[in-house]
Amino acid sequence: MAKGDCVEVLVDAGSGAAREYIVGATKAGRTVEVRSSRTTVEVRELTRTGGVVRTARFIAPRVLAVVEHPADDTGRARPKATARSRAA
Repeated sequence: MAKGDCVEVLVDAGSGAAREYIVGATKAGRTVEVRSSRTTVEVRELTRTGGVVRTARFIAPRVLAVVEHPADDTGRARPKATARSRAA
């Protein structure tokens, strides 16, 4: 994935509610990587050299969906939604 790409993670917040987190490649040369194991799902924004810019970790049993949105030619990948949270 490259600049403009983003990953949406939908997480069960309890009591029937779900929260949406978005991690995106914010600058040129950055990529977004998704890793998953039995216990965690990790989404990382990386530089060209592989340095980690930011990381979002989620408990795997609580993750409902992981959706990758590749950027189009204009650099836009983010889906339109009314309420969303950004992972820091």
